[in-house]
Amino acid sequence: MKYFLIVLTFLFNAASLRAQTAEDSVKAAINKMFAAMKNADSEQLQSVFSDNMVLQTISKNKSGALTVLDEKPAEFIKQIAASAPGDLDEQIQFSTVLIDGPLAFAWTPYSFFYKGKFSHCGVNSFQLVRFAEGWKIQYIIDTRRRKGCENDGIKSQSENK
Repeated sequence: MKYFLIVLTFLFNAASLRAQTAEDSVKAAINKMFAAMKNADSEQLQSVFSDNMVLQTISKNKSGALTVLDEKPAEFIKQIAASAPGDLDEQIQFSTVLIDGPLAFAWTPYSFFYKGKFSHCGVNSFQLVRFAEGWKIQYIIDTRRRKGCENDGIKSQSENK
C-alpha cells in the first residue's frame, strides 16, 4: 500500500508538471525577450522571434486619431543592440496565457523604464507559435501611455523601494 501511494503521488506530480510546462515555456520565451532587451543582446532577442514576426503598436497621431504603426523587427533589434545594457527595462505581469496546441496568446500589462526612469506603460498582446525548437514570438501589438499607469498593478521602481 505504501508503494502504491508513492507511485500514485509521483504520477500525480508528474501530470501536474506536464500541465504547467507549456504555460511556463511560453512565459520563458517572453521573459527571454525582455531579458535580451535589458541586456542589449540582439542575438538573444532574435532567437525568440519567428522568421516572419510582426511588430506593431497602437498610438495616436498628431490629430489624436488612433493608428496602428508597423515596426520592422530588424529595426527593433538594431535599436536594442544600440542601447547600453540596463537602459531598457520593461517590467511585465502575465495577466492571461492561453494555449491551443502550437498556438499561444499572452496578455502582459507593463511599465517601461529608460535608464532607470519611468517612461510609459501599457499592455502587450503576444501570439506565439511552438516550432520544433520551441516557442517563438510571431506577433506583438502593444499600447503605450504615460497616464493611468498606476492601475496596471505594476509599480514604478521608486514605489517598489
